[in-house]
Amino acid sequence: VQLQASGGGLVQAGGSLRLSCAASGRTFSSNAMGWFRQAPGKEREFVAAISWSGGITYYGDSVKGRFTISRDNAKNTVDLHMNSLMPEDTAVYYCAANRMGGSVGSLNGYIYWGQGTLVTVSS
Repeated sequence: VQLQASGGGLVQAGGSLRLSCAASGRTFSSNAMGWFRQAPGKEREFVAAISWSGGITYYGDSVKGRFTISRDNAKNTVDLHMNSLMPEDTAVYYCAANRMGGSVGSLNGYIYWGQGTLVTVSS
């Protein structure tokens, strides 16, 4: 089972990026999926999550109104569209698959993790 995150890079403040997470080895169409991030010297924090059907989304307070999470169960992918990026969004971004019944906002609610992709926002 593998979750492969991609799309990170260097962007100026105010810019946009789209991160993508591709799952292989099994389907996650029955799992909620989430994105977390970890900045240097900080703990990993919740960014966004989406229900198995895509009908319900959740966002961390710091990204509400700027980031959008979406999924395509046919392709087994989850995307994170990031707009109005700020230097404080700089972090390694991780996608993860939620365990059944797990809290979508908590690290321990997730059973599979990708390797992370680095997003750097310059001021």
